[in-house]
This record gives sequence, C-alpha cells and structure tokens, in this order.
Amino acid sequence: MKAMILAAGKGTRVRPITYTIPKPMIPILQKPVMEFLVELLRQHGFDQIMVNVSHLANEIENYFRDGQRFGVQIAYSFEGRIDEGQLIGEALGSAGGMKRIQDFNPFFDDTFVVLCGDALIDLDLTAAVKWHRSKGAIATVIMKSVPREEVSSYGVVVTDENGKIKAFQEKPKVEEALSTNINTGIYIFEPEVLDYIPSGVEYDIGSQLFPHLVEIGAPFYGLAMDFQWVDIGKVPDYWRAIRGVLLGEIKNVSIPGHQVAPGIYTGINVAVNWDKVDVKGPVYIGGMTRIEDGAKIVGPTYIGPNCCICSGATVDNSVIFEYSRLGQGARLVDKLVFGRYCIDKTGERIDLEAAALDWLITDSRKSLPSQPPTEQRVIAELLSNETL
Repeated sequence: MKAMILAAGKGTRVRPITYTIPKPMIPILQKPVMEFLVELLRQHGFDQIMVNVSHLANEIENYFRDGQRFGVQIAYSFEGRIDEGQLIGEALGSAGGMKRIQDFNPFFDDTFVVLCGDALIDLDLTAAVKWHRSKGAIATVIMKSVPREEVSSYGVVVTDENGKIKAFQEKPKVEEALSTNINTGIYIFEPEVLDYIPSGVEYDIGSQLFPHLVEIGAPFYGLAMDFQWVDIGKVPDYWRAIRGVLLGEIKNVSIPGHQVAPGIYTGINVAVNWDKVDVKGPVYIGGMTRIEDGAKIVGPTYIGPNCCICSGATVDNSVIFEYSRLGQGARLVDKLVFGRYCIDKTGERIDLEAAALDWLITDSRKSLPSQPPTEQRVIAELLSNETL
C-alpha cells in the first residue's frame, strides 16, 4: 500500500530549531519524529512511501535514504531549484506536492494515506481505511475531538449525521465553533481526488482542495477517532512533547539509554559522580555528557549528548540540545536551549550571542577563558539568583 508524508514546509513556527533541522527531523529523545510515522505506516502495511521535500531536503534524504533499513521503500519529490550551486526550496503546498508526484508518473493508483510530518500518532490506520472505503469516499479527514475551550487553536471540521463534511472553521472563537472535532492533518484519499488539483502551482489541501470538495458536493467525509495525537507544530508543542515522553504520558515512545536510578536514564559514557550531584527524575542525559559536582537537575528534563553542565548550575524542567555548555552558577528553568538560542515555554527566545551571554550558555566544543571579564562575573552572580 502507498502513502505520502508531507515534509516540504519551512517550519517557521518551530524556529530557531528549523533553521538547521527540518521539522520532520526534529528529535523526540534522539529519534526524528518522521521515523515514528514511517514505523506506523509499516505496521499497517504501507510499504511504499513518497516524501515531498524542500527546506533542508538533504537532511531528510540522507537519514532515511531509500527506506530499506526501516522496512519500507521511500522516494523523494524535491520542490525547488538550484541557484548558483545551492538548493533553493520552493514548496508547492501540500496538495501541489501530491499533484507533482502524480504528474511525474502516476504513483497513486489505489487508496492512499497522507500524513503531516510533524506529529506523533498511534492511529489505527487499518480501521480508518476500512471505514473510508465503506463510505465510498473520495477523501476522508481523520478528526479528533478536543475540549470546547481549545477549539480556537485548531481547524474545526463540521460534519452531518452521516459523517459527510459540510464546512470548515479555521480557529473559530469558542462561542462560534460548530463542532469540537478538529483536523489532525491525517488524510485518506482515492486517486480521483488528484483530478481536482491544478498542476504546476502552489495549492493547499486544507485551504483550497477541501473547500472545493465541499462546494461540489463530493463524497468527502470526516472520521472522529480516539487516538493519541501529539503535534509539534510550534516550539511550546515540542517542549510539551518531550515532557510527555519523560513523564510516560505518550504511548509508543520509550526513553532511550539505560536506567541508572529510578526515573534517571543515560546514554553511554556519561561523566558524573552521582554522589555529588542532585538529580530528581524523570531525566535523560545523553552519551558523552559531563555533569560536574554540585550541579542540580530537576525533571522532567532532557539533556542531549556531548553537553557539559558545570558546577553549581541548575537545570529544571528544561530541554537542552546536543553540544551545549551551561556555565557555573547558571539557572535554567522551563527553558529550551538550542545552539545560540535560549527559548522559554511560550516560544519567546533570547539570542545568547547578541545578548553577550554566550560565555554562560554556549557550545560545549568552544575554548573558554578560565574567568569571564569582571562585568560578566557580576552578571553571573545575578543570574545565579534569578532564572534565565
């Protein structure tokens, strides 16, 4: 069976992570989110997978290759051009990406599934496809019910008593929402749906294709299912996803490494004297990371590989990407550290270099002076009593 993963977007709402990592490659405790999707597809018999790529396409292609090591076949449709030797991404939109593949050579010749590449799901795809076919649908949107007070954060789907889609509401006010079922970005299509997508232009599934199907009265349905759906479309979503994994709230995602104490997991060769640090789980510490004596780590916290947490530093309820160094006396609470950026759980970020704080939180591979300048030592003393 055939499927498609949408992976061409720039991931602007997940910046700065997506400056260097395409959204489908964002790691959930060392494993790209798209890998979980590939595994799910394989489990349900979808072994031929097309992936449209554009932004940082090489990162995706070099990791997944032809899919052989994941037990599937994968091919890629690049959306963009080469300009002066550089790949320039020019995404065609979710529907335009499907049409480009079909125009190149008809690939979709039977019922197929399309997944957005930025969510963790445990959906029973087999049951969903069976329902779709039983309705004689040309397209089906997999929906999920959310509490009414949350509808304004999502695209709402309105159906009749038979499940046929009547309308969509994009992030409606709570009092104006006509349904509590939301669009999860999981779709089931018949090849005929591609006849409604123009060739060679940017065209979107949600905002263009779907309203057209409603307008012409196509057999277009919504199926509400009970499954776990963890979206990482924005930085706060990603932060919550990591917390959820560490707290055991997300199914089918295990904490890697080995458990050295209750709730404390590590990769290999972590340099730490457990008798001289204060660690409260759940915590994951990546391989080749150094935790100096006197450091304090409070979970749920993820510390990537090759990091250094210096003496007297505190990491509380935070996510730290690989090769990060947290200096002496620094206090990191409810933060995400990625390269030169420190981001809070609302998505607000500090450019550490621009703020002249890169001596306090920086790349662990840098050579640093044994003592920062006098004025920076004063800042460090202030930060030791405050939260960065």
